[in-house]
Amino acid sequence: MLLTIDVGNTHTVLGLFDGEDIVEHWRISTDSRRTADELAVLLQGLMGMHPLLGDELGDGIDGIAICATVPSVLHELREVTRRYYGDVPAVLVEPGVKTGVPILTDHPKEVGADRIINAVAAVELYGGPAIVVDFGTATTFDAVSARGEYIGGVIAPGIEISVEALGVKGAQLRKIEVARPRSVIGKNTVEAMQSGIVYGFAGQVDGVVNRMARELADDPDDVTVIATGGLAPMVLGESSVIDEHEPWLTLMGLRLVYERNVSRM
Repeated sequence: MLLTIDVGNTHTVLGLFDGEDIVEHWRISTDSRRTADELAVLLQGLMGMHPLLGDELGDGIDGIAICATVPSVLHELREVTRRYYGDVPAVLVEPGVKTGVPILTDHPKEVGADRIINAVAAVELYGGPAIVVDFGTATTFDAVSARGEYIGGVIAPGIEISVEALGVKGAQLRKIEVARPRSVIGKNTVEAMQSGIVYGFAGQVDGVVNRMARELADDPDDVTVIATGGLAPMVLGESSVIDEHEPWLTLMGLRLVYERNVSRM
């Protein structure tokens, strides 16, 4: 079994692979204050519920692949792999790790590991050219060329950030549940805010993707657009440009990177 861990700014997603198949997954909050020992206890609690794994931490785990956008959490997870999974091959995505995707940006080391991992999975599943739209703390748009190169992208405030900002900065507004309203024209303040979030982000996705596709390919219709991230389902039905929805795209990419590196360790 391969344990994959994708640490985002708000949530951490864990997946358990049996070969190429994801057989279990979990989503927990990302807390930069957690120590390695606390993370180990959390992992033991989650994986202890799975029938294919043993009661002891590490039983049944043959490999670990990790990417993180929060350096302090990556540091603690590095300690978890050393102390609790010392005999298990572990790949932490950082400079020097083989991904198979050239990064053609001005400063490759500045590109988030999760964005590179998404590109790896997109190339493997769909080839290029492609655009990955990841609905996380930020909404990121990442472009992959026809030759499978990561060539850059767009970063915009995410859905949850926008909802929170409205509630904090709007004197007569409050934090709301992110849900599809009854109609575009809201009949009350909550529905009006929900409409602005859902349809506003759908419009943003369509506008940004269309512009990126025109730069990415001679024929924009050749570009495959893949959506991922926890809040992607909120926009899927309202966007006209998304071709595929892969909720576990980052975890799939981690599996691929693990396989490309473990033989070199």
